[in-house]
Amino acid sequence: MIVTTHHVFTIPYFSRRAGFCRSGCRQWFAAHGLDWADFKINGIDSKKLEAIGDAFAIATVKWARECQAKEDRHG
Repeated sequence: MIVTTHHVFTIPYFSRRAGFCRSGCRQWFAAHGLDWADFKINGIDSKKLEAIGDAFAIATVKWARECQAKEDRHG
């Protein structure tokens, strides 16, 4: 499964507003040696995020799966 900016910017649960901020995401990607510019264009494989294993990665993959399941149910 590919995790995209849509997932990162719409994830609920972490504050009053949905989504993580762009600057925080860029910093997180840099701290983990990931290419933010490539992610914005192509997304990232969920397995790569799961391998990192921190709260941001796990929550984002979980949200991406929830979004995909919803799309699958509603076509």
